[in-house]
Amino acid sequence: MSTAQGVPFLKGHGTENDFVILPDPDGTLELTASAVRRLCDRRAGIGADGVLRVVRSAAHPEAWERAGDAPWFMDYRNGDGSVAEMCGNGVRVFARYLNRAGLVPAGDLAVATRAGVRRVHLAAGTSPGAEGGAGPVTVRMGRATLSGEPVTVAVGARSWQARNVNTCNPHAVVFVDDLAHAGPLTAPPAVTPEHAYPDGTNVEFVVDRGERHVALRVHERGSGETRSCGTGACAVMVAAARRDGHDPAADGTPVTYTVDVPGGRLVITERPDGEIEMAGPAVILAEGVLDADWFAA
Repeated sequence: MSTAQGVPFLKGHGTENDFVILPDPDGTLELTASAVRRLCDRRAGIGADGVLRVVRSAAHPEAWERAGDAPWFMDYRNGDGSVAEMCGNGVRVFARYLNRAGLVPAGDLAVATRAGVRRVHLAAGTSPGAEGGAGPVTVRMGRATLSGEPVTVAVGARSWQARNVNTCNPHAVVFVDDLAHAGPLTAPPAVTPEHAYPDGTNVEFVVDRGERHVALRVHERGSGETRSCGTGACAVMVAAARRDGHDPAADGTPVTYTVDVPGGRLVITERPDGEIEMAGPAVILAEGVLDADWFAA
């Protein structure tokens, strides 16, 4: 796309995990790691945890083979400019944008990501711009993989045994007595052994709130502490279910947990076939045009 007249953008969030959305249907926008960092800068840029570039699958080399099943590709970047496989809150916001822009109707749709195709259901309802959007957005997040290798997470003088759970992104899930024990989370918690996460990991600190009800804080690789993490909430749900003796694949009964994040609430279900479904809000709150010279600098 030509940037001579500026670069259109929108701002959205899912449980306050916030994103700059860049519509680029033909895949012609040059999006460097430096540009992503500047966009996500909360003082000198728009401010966000990450960037969602909206590209037709047929126009992107990583997604063209999926174009027949999923016409739109979510090119997600972390706030530090690094490329990520998936973002659970991001895919809900991405779907909300597609509906708002008139590119897809409410109902069922498929979104291509680097972690594969994600099935999304957009509930029909109120104005897409309202808080919570047009009803909740539900995403089929795929299956979780749990490693049996012991993992340890440390913050200051405290350390805990953690559960290694992969939900397209890597996670270390720690159950603690108090969320304050995670500390300020201004730096990544220490995770050992290092070979368990060769590309780094997200770390979730979790407390119980009630039966099948937990709350978390999260440090996301490439973004720092965020208000929410969708794939992390799914990892937490699975880790909590196994701790509590629930395994839908083994007992044939789906299990649902409520997961509170600092930015809101997600409802997550694991089905007997292993598929995890996450439901929560997705909000588009602003749109505008980035200055062409600023973006090109």
